[in-house]
Amino acid sequence: PLAGQPDSVLIADAVDVLARSGVDIRALALADETDFGILRLIVNDAERATRALNDAGFTVRRTPVVAVQIPDRPGGLATTLNALRGVDVEYMYAFVRKSGEQALVVFRFEDVAKAVETLRKAGAKILDAHDVQEL
Repeated sequence: PLAGQPDSVLIADAVDVLARSGVDIRALALADETDFGILRLIVNDAERATRALNDAGFTVRRTPVVAVQIPDRPGGLATTLNALRGVDVEYMYAFVRKSGEQALVVFRFEDVAKAVETLRKAGAKILDAHDVQEL
């Protein structure tokens, strides 16, 4: 945290900046590291979010992720993860818009090309950025 401020203050500041900029958060995940926190966001307008957060003094880094739609049922995630055996997953987070329909899992892979090829061979539905931003 900066200047001894709790993580919750900085998170509130970041989402306030996005709200004032008209950026809608679609998904988020928070990782706590030893000396700092990482707020991972999926937003409806990545360019605007990046500019707004940079202008407010936040450090922003955009990273490629892969969004996969899976059935929201027991075993849906297991099927996807079993297909990815042998592919290094750096991190992932997921959300469901309406229970019993489809879940969205966001992955960060070490080797994106290998992961996408593996997922496609397994018949997974990979969403593009526009699909995710429209959720």
